[in-house]
Amino acid sequence: MLGVVLCGGQSTRMGSDKGLLPLEAQTWAQTAVNKFILLQLPVRISVNAAQQAAYAQVFDSTFLVTDNNTIRVKGPLLGLLSVHLQYPDEDLFVLACDMPLMDPSLLKELYQAFSPQKADAFVFINAGAPEPLCGIYTAAGLQTILNRAKRKELQQFSMKYVLEQFKTSTIPIRDDQQPSFRNFNTHTELNGLQA
Repeated sequence: MLGVVLCGGQSTRMGSDKGLLPLEAQTWAQTAVNKFILLQLPVRISVNAAQQAAYAQVFDSTFLVTDNNTIRVKGPLLGLLSVHLQYPDEDLFVLACDMPLMDPSLLKELYQAFSPQKADAFVFINAGAPEPLCGIYTAAGLQTILNRAKRKELQQFSMKYVLEQFKTSTIPIRDDQQPSFRNFNTHTELNGLQA
């Protein structure tokens, strides 16, 4: 299994690359990487081509996986499938870089619940909705989605749609765990950010 930090978004509402925003002495991307290191997982960082040079100044380039634009999908699914293409036998534990408040104990809980014989995806449920950008996706499930994308059979590219295509195992979160799933998209939302 690989930990995958998803950083490849456009960050248009934020106005700057969210993965490179500082949080205490680290970037948001580094904060996410460290959470996977606590689980003793090897980590890769998913970026788009425009981000490659900036991230190579912060991370060893061998840890970066650039979006493969031959895959005709968009958004986080492109990052996820790009990593899958490079590591087709690995199950992928993904975390979006814009969830800097994620409690490592929740990642550990999801990691411990993982059983590839049980489901294709493992995610939390927050207020009745899945949290697809903090989840584990099996190599077999990702290969199925990649094959469908190649055949142009995917009606949507949203991660929630992808989850509907999978047998998914879910863990409901408690009210006190909801702050971990807060994602930040604008500078206004950063007011009061606490790690």
